[in-house]
Amino acid sequence: MKDILIAITDDDNLIAQLLESYLSTCPNLKVLFTANSGLDLIEKLKTTTTLPDILLLDLKMEGMDGVETTQYIKANHPEIKIIVISSHYQNSFLGFLFKTGASAFVPKGISPVLLKEIITRVHETGIYFMDDQIDSMREQISSKSPKPDLNDENDLSEREIDVLKLICMQKTAKEIGETLFITTRTVEGHKNNLFAKTGAKNIAGLVIYAVQHNIINIHDLNL
Repeated sequence: MKDILIAITDDDNLIAQLLESYLSTCPNLKVLFTANSGLDLIEKLKTTTTLPDILLLDLKMEGMDGVETTQYIKANHPEIKIIVISSHYQNSFLGFLFKTGASAFVPKGISPVLLKEIITRVHETGIYFMDDQIDSMREQISSKSPKPDLNDENDLSEREIDVLKLICMQKTAKEIGETLFITTRTVEGHKNNLFAKTGAKNIAGLVIYAVQHNIINIHDLNL
């Protein structure tokens, strides 16, 4: 199994060092570098020959905060998946951070074992929701859910809906292919169609679309 490459950005050097020390002991995880600010991260990304798969990012930092850094990364390195880790964890931030491009938002107090699981899940599926975030999503989405337009020319096909449901269940392209008896390449084609038809920019957007359009019940999301 190929190592998951990680970068850590936190203006608390002790936190960054502790994360690096722990993750470096985990099989299949490799820390490429640490940075102490958003600007420091950007400079290191400009000079590195290997980009990280996962970025662990602090939210509140001097100069360029986590939100600004996320926006920069998504504009310039969209292939990097971002896990925001913050002591300023609030569910009210959830919608904005996912819309901005984060793949997961977790408090700094989580256990190292859970963090390792989240890194693996985000790498495989592109998104991770914590248990308490589902209720928050329901509150944010339910009052704004649009009535389905049954005459919409961009209606999803039955197969696209099948793929979307499995994406919401955090299945990988390989797992979706095996479930639907189609190739991984075909799954990726359906996923691209979903992005085009829904207007979603990332997996989080597809999940929100599916909930808003009653394609999947939020209670059924696979956490």
